[in-house]
Amino acid sequence: MSSLSLTILGSSAAVPANGRFPSSHYVAIQNRHFLIDCGEGTQMQLTRFNIPIQKINYILISHLHGDHYLGLMGLLFSMHLQKRQAELHLFGPPGLNEIILLQLKYSKSVLNYPLHFHAFDPTARTVIMEDAAVTVETIPLIHKLPCAGFLLKEKTKPRRIDKSRLSKEVLLQHIVQLKAGHDVMNDSGELLFKNEEYTLPPHRSLSYAYCSDTAYNESMIEQLREVNLLYHEATFMEIDMEKAIETKHSTSRQAALIARACQAEQLVLGHFSARYRDLDLLLAEASVIFQQTSLAVEGETIQINE
Repeated sequence: MSSLSLTILGSSAAVPANGRFPSSHYVAIQNRHFLIDCGEGTQMQLTRFNIPIQKINYILISHLHGDHYLGLMGLLFSMHLQKRQAELHLFGPPGLNEIILLQLKYSKSVLNYPLHFHAFDPTARTVIMEDAAVTVETIPLIHKLPCAGFLLKEKTKPRRIDKSRLSKEVLLQHIVQLKAGHDVMNDSGELLFKNEEYTLPPHRSLSYAYCSDTAYNESMIEQLREVNLLYHEATFMEIDMEKAIETKHSTSRQAALIARACQAEQLVLGHFSARYRDLDLLLAEASVIFQQTSLAVEGETIQINE
């Protein structure tokens, strides 16, 4: 059983290359649907992989380099043309709202649906979205522009009813109380059903971290401690370390070092430079450090089991 899944839409750095599209991820967690970054061609990828664009509730933009947001306006307009009415929440660094409003102004367009823009400070660790089941935190990264990753986490799930213990005396309202972790009492205050006797521990809460563009960044290790699924950019190989330093990107080996240090369950590498056609070389470099490593392959969906 899974309550968190990741579909890779784009895995290329800077430009579309070698059949790969710029950065974009689709994450479903607890029936909330997130699009993380929206590089050129994202809506084409959503269509290609049969992901309905109207399911998306939240869009998170890490920073204002074009390969992370240039697909956004096309997607917003397509939602409009398809008569979307549900509200959409867009999170991004300051300035993104000006980019959108300027294009709406000069195209004389008014969207059919409410678009709520939420600006955040990319340099600070902040909870930018929270509801009854999920939180989203920013992860301050090290890049040429202010840039933030995102940590999506499930809150503690309700306890599970032990169906083998149920009887006709346990009513629906009793089950609600038991799942909430309470003992069930009668009107006189007498114990009817003790919680621990009728429930099982909750399924584990899952987490996903998206670290888009960053130099090697030990400061985020504690925030990412024991994350279930870590996506970390791996723009270069170690042989091109000078280029990584110059552009404030990471190597595949550095991504693996971060995964090992934070005790991640799985590592996914992405944001590959166009200079590499054979990505297995990057995978091999990282796997020496952190065995549970895979490549971001467009169209693949990774599910994390509870």
